[in-house]
Amino acid sequence: MRILVCLKPVPEPGTVKVDPETHTLRREGSKLVLNPPDAYALEAAVSLAEETGGQAVAVSMGPPNAKDILVEALACGAEEAYLLSDRAFAGADTLATSYVLSLAAKKLGPFDLVVCGKVSIDGETAQVGPELAAWLDWPSVIWVKALSFGDGKLSLTRVTDEGEEDVEVRLPAVVTIEPESNDPRPPSVRRLIKARKQEIPVLTAADLGAEEERLGLSGSPTQVLEVFSPTYEGQREVLTGSAQEVVEALVNRLKERGLI
Repeated sequence: MRILVCLKPVPEPGTVKVDPETHTLRREGSKLVLNPPDAYALEAAVSLAEETGGQAVAVSMGPPNAKDILVEALACGAEEAYLLSDRAFAGADTLATSYVLSLAAKKLGPFDLVVCGKVSIDGETAQVGPELAAWLDWPSVIWVKALSFGDGKLSLTRVTDEGEEDVEVRLPAVVTIEPESNDPRPPSVRRLIKARKQEIPVLTAADLGAEEERLGLSGSPTQVLEVFSPTYEGQREVLTGSAQEVVEALVNRLKERGLI
């Protein structure tokens, strides 16, 4: 099998900066790390490639400093890695992001399977995987806990609100991996040394043949109107009196505020 795993660079906590005009994250000035849920997607892709004698290919969309997470992917078993980077991609929502990823899948393919993390910690939408499948016109299965390949079919166990279910899907397909579905391997020292010397190709909008109107802010129907840091002001009131008086006063306060 040839498997594409999509990895997202996210700002390291404490380094997040917001563009006051576009209300989007400034990733160029932040230290980027691998989106934690994507580590499980990477492990699933590499493990399945090893089991089938196939190949795992990592791809990420982001600024030039996102290359570090692709070096990590190579050190964890991916055979190839590609960075999708262009100023035209800036400000992309999930639709514009999945569009670019679909173009990469077509250009770098063919692939039997595309694997994504369930969600990103800086967006929490869980939309990119299913939207990518829609762009490719492939079936998708989300919240996958376990997967295996045999007899030409991909067998999956997925988590639902009611429990778990076993399904089979025809290939090619897109799946999103449930966090903690496996135990991500640490980077191999030997592979890390090799990965740091390995060239990671950068693909631009022109390389992918992207339609300009589908990219970045112009291709994003989701618009963030305001971003702000919440402030918390604590207030305290001490109730005194007998136990009965304190209870009655507390109940009255809660009623006044519509809490009971």
